[in-house]
Amino acid sequence: MRPPYLLLDIDGVLIPFPDADGSTPATHNRHDVVPTGRSADNPVTVWLDAAHGPLLMDVIRSGLVTPVWCTSWRQDAATLIGPLLGLPPLPYVHLPRPQIATSHPDGYLWKRDHVNTWLGDADVVWIDDDFTALDHEWAHMRDARGEATLLIQPDPYVGLRAEHLAEVRAWTERRAGAPAAVSGIRAE
Repeated sequence: MRPPYLLLDIDGVLIPFPDADGSTPATHNRHDVVPTGRSADNPVTVWLDAAHGPLLMDVIRSGLVTPVWCTSWRQDAATLIGPLLGLPPLPYVHLPRPQIATSHPDGYLWKRDHVNTWLGDADVVWIDDDFTALDHEWAHMRDARGEATLLIQPDPYVGLRAEHLAEVRAWTERRAGAPAAVSGIRAE
Protein backbone atom coordinates (compact mmCIF):
# COMPACT_ATOMS: atom_id res chain seq x y z
CA MET A 1 0.00 0.00 0.00
CA ARG A 2 1.49 3.35 -1.00
CA PRO A 3 1.60 6.00 1.70
CA PRO A 4 -0.94 8.80 1.47
CA TYR A 5 0.12 12.19 0.27
CA LEU A 6 0.59 14.87 2.89
CA LEU A 7 -0.49 18.08 1.16
CA LEU A 8 0.81 21.11 3.00
CA ASP A 9 -0.33 24.70 2.62
CA ILE A 10 1.79 27.65 3.79
CA ASP A 11 -0.28 30.83 4.31
CA GLY A 12 -2.44 30.40 7.40
CA VAL A 13 -0.70 27.10 8.17
CA LEU A 14 3.05 27.74 8.45
CA ILE A 15 2.73 31.51 8.13
CA PRO A 16 -0.10 32.65 10.40
CA PHE A 17 -2.12 35.72 9.51
CA PRO A 18 -1.57 38.72 11.78
CA ASP A 19 -4.17 39.62 14.39
CA ALA A 20 -6.18 42.84 14.09
CA ASP A 21 -3.34 44.64 15.89
CA GLY A 22 -0.78 43.24 13.40
CA SER A 23 0.81 40.76 15.81
CA THR A 24 1.75 37.18 15.05
CA PRO A 25 2.38 34.34 17.51
CA ALA A 26 5.46 34.92 19.69
CA THR A 27 6.80 31.54 18.53
CA HIS A 28 7.30 32.83 14.99
CA ASN A 29 10.38 34.66 13.72
CA ARG A 30 10.54 37.22 10.93
CA HIS A 31 12.18 36.37 7.59
CA ASP A 32 12.34 38.41 4.40
CA VAL A 33 12.15 36.28 1.25
CA VAL A 34 12.15 37.11 -2.44
CA PRO A 35 9.56 35.03 -4.30
CA THR A 36 9.90 34.28 -7.99
CA GLY A 37 9.05 37.36 -10.04
CA ARG A 38 9.89 39.88 -7.30
CA SER A 39 13.00 42.01 -7.15
CA ALA A 40 15.44 41.71 -4.26
CA ASP A 41 14.61 45.25 -3.18
CA ASN A 42 10.96 44.25 -2.71
CA PRO A 43 11.02 41.17 -0.40
CA VAL A 44 8.03 39.59 1.29
CA THR A 45 8.08 39.34 5.08
CA VAL A 46 7.01 35.98 6.47
CA TRP A 47 6.76 34.75 10.05
CA LEU A 48 7.82 31.13 10.66
CA ASP A 49 8.10 28.91 13.72
CA ALA A 50 11.43 27.05 13.69
CA ALA A 51 9.80 24.22 15.68
CA HIS A 52 7.68 23.33 12.64
CA GLY A 53 10.69 21.92 10.78
CA PRO A 54 11.51 19.15 13.29
CA LEU A 55 7.81 18.38 13.79
CA LEU A 56 7.27 17.99 10.05
CA MET A 57 10.50 16.00 9.65
CA ASP A 58 9.30 13.56 12.32
CA VAL A 59 6.20 12.85 10.24
CA ILE A 60 8.16 12.76 6.96
CA ARG A 61 10.83 10.39 8.33
CA SER A 62 8.12 8.00 9.51
CA GLY A 63 7.67 7.00 5.87
CA LEU A 64 3.92 6.98 6.46
CA VAL A 65 3.30 9.95 4.14
CA THR A 66 4.59 11.38 0.89
CA PRO A 67 4.94 15.14 1.54
CA VAL A 68 4.00 17.60 -1.18
CA TRP A 69 3.54 21.37 -1.04
CA CYS A 70 0.03 22.47 -1.97
CA THR A 71 0.23 26.23 -1.89
CA SER A 72 0.09 29.34 -3.99
CA TRP A 73 3.82 29.66 -3.17
CA ARG A 74 4.33 26.82 -5.72
CA GLN A 75 8.06 26.12 -6.29
CA ASP A 76 9.00 28.93 -3.88
CA ALA A 77 7.73 26.69 -1.08
CA ALA A 78 10.65 24.32 -1.74
CA THR A 79 13.27 27.00 -2.40
CA LEU A 80 12.32 29.70 0.12
CA ILE A 81 10.08 28.43 2.91
CA GLY A 82 11.23 24.81 3.29
CA PRO A 83 14.92 25.67 3.76
CA LEU A 84 14.08 28.19 6.49
CA LEU A 85 12.46 25.30 8.38
CA GLY A 86 15.23 22.79 7.63
CA LEU A 87 13.04 20.77 5.27
CA PRO A 88 14.44 18.92 2.25
CA PRO A 89 13.25 19.96 -1.20
CA LEU A 90 9.70 18.70 -1.61
CA PRO A 91 7.65 18.51 -4.79
CA TYR A 92 4.63 20.74 -5.18
CA VAL A 93 1.21 20.56 -6.78
CA HIS A 94 1.31 22.93 -9.73
CA LEU A 95 -1.60 25.24 -9.03
CA PRO A 96 -2.71 27.95 -11.44
CA ARG A 97 -2.73 31.59 -10.45
CA PRO A 98 -6.47 32.11 -10.08
CA GLN A 99 -8.02 35.39 -11.15
CA ILE A 100 -10.54 35.47 -8.34
CA ALA A 101 -11.60 38.03 -5.76
CA THR A 102 -12.46 35.43 -3.11
CA SER A 103 -10.92 32.20 -1.89
CA HIS A 104 -14.13 30.28 -2.61
CA PRO A 105 -15.52 31.11 -6.06
CA ASP A 106 -17.75 28.01 -6.07
CA GLY A 107 -18.25 27.73 -2.34
CA TYR A 108 -15.20 25.54 -1.74
CA LEU A 109 -11.42 25.89 -1.62
CA TRP A 110 -10.17 27.13 -5.00
CA LYS A 111 -7.37 24.53 -5.01
CA ARG A 112 -9.67 21.56 -4.68
CA ASP A 113 -10.46 20.91 -8.37
CA HIS A 114 -6.75 20.92 -9.21
CA VAL A 115 -5.89 18.74 -6.24
CA ASN A 116 -8.70 16.30 -7.07
CA THR A 117 -7.32 15.86 -10.59
CA TRP A 118 -3.75 15.61 -9.34
CA LEU A 119 -4.63 13.02 -6.66
CA GLY A 120 -6.71 10.71 -8.78
CA ASP A 121 -7.63 7.90 -6.38
CA ALA A 122 -4.64 8.37 -4.04
CA ASP A 123 -5.16 8.66 -0.29
CA VAL A 124 -4.40 12.04 1.22
CA VAL A 125 -3.97 14.07 4.37
CA TRP A 126 -4.43 17.72 3.44
CA ILE A 127 -3.53 20.54 5.81
CA ASP A 128 -5.03 23.90 4.81
CA ASP A 129 -6.66 26.71 6.74
CA ASP A 130 -9.28 27.51 4.13
CA PHE A 131 -11.61 24.49 3.86
CA THR A 132 -15.39 24.95 3.75
CA ALA A 133 -18.23 22.56 4.52
CA LEU A 134 -18.22 21.59 0.83
CA ASP A 135 -14.58 20.49 1.10
CA HIS A 136 -15.44 18.30 4.07
CA GLU A 137 -18.31 16.76 2.04
CA TRP A 138 -15.81 16.10 -0.77
CA ALA A 139 -13.52 14.35 1.74
CA HIS A 140 -16.41 12.18 2.97
CA MET A 141 -17.30 11.24 -0.63
CA ARG A 142 -13.68 10.24 -1.29
CA ASP A 143 -13.67 8.15 1.88
CA ALA A 144 -16.90 6.45 0.78
CA ARG A 145 -15.15 5.48 -2.49
CA GLY A 146 -12.24 3.97 -0.55
CA GLU A 147 -9.92 6.96 -1.08
CA ALA A 148 -8.86 7.71 2.49
CA THR A 149 -9.00 11.47 3.03
CA LEU A 150 -8.24 13.51 6.13
CA LEU A 151 -8.60 17.29 6.13
CA ILE A 152 -6.87 19.23 8.90
CA GLN A 153 -7.74 22.89 9.25
CA PRO A 154 -5.54 25.02 11.53
CA ASP A 155 -6.72 28.38 12.82
CA PRO A 156 -5.14 30.81 10.31
CA TYR A 157 -4.16 33.23 13.11
CA VAL A 158 -2.36 30.48 15.04
CA GLY A 159 -1.18 28.15 12.28
CA LEU A 160 0.07 24.59 12.48
CA ARG A 161 0.29 23.06 15.94
CA ALA A 162 1.96 19.90 17.19
CA GLU A 163 -1.52 18.42 17.76
CA HIS A 164 -2.26 18.64 14.03
CA LEU A 165 0.82 16.61 13.18
CA ALA A 166 0.03 14.13 15.97
CA GLU A 167 -3.36 13.69 14.29
CA VAL A 168 -1.62 13.08 10.94
CA ARG A 169 0.70 10.56 12.54
CA ALA A 170 -2.11 8.72 14.37
CA TRP A 171 -4.31 8.60 11.25
CA THR A 172 -1.50 7.30 9.03
CA GLU A 173 -0.40 4.74 11.63
CA ARG A 174 -3.97 3.43 12.00
CA ARG A 175 -4.26 3.26 8.22
CA ALA A 176 -0.95 1.38 7.96
CA GLY A 177 -1.78 -0.88 10.91
CA ALA A 178 1.23 0.41 12.89
CA PRO A 179 1.20 0.86 16.67
CA ALA A 180 -0.24 4.21 17.71
CA ALA A 181 2.06 7.00 18.89
CA VAL A 182 1.48 8.85 22.12
CA SER A 183 2.64 12.49 22.34
CA GLY A 184 4.91 12.00 19.34
CA ILE A 185 6.65 8.94 20.84
CA ARG A 186 6.09 5.65 19.08
CA ALA A 187 4.64 2.87 21.19
CA GLU A 188 6.89 -0.14 21.59
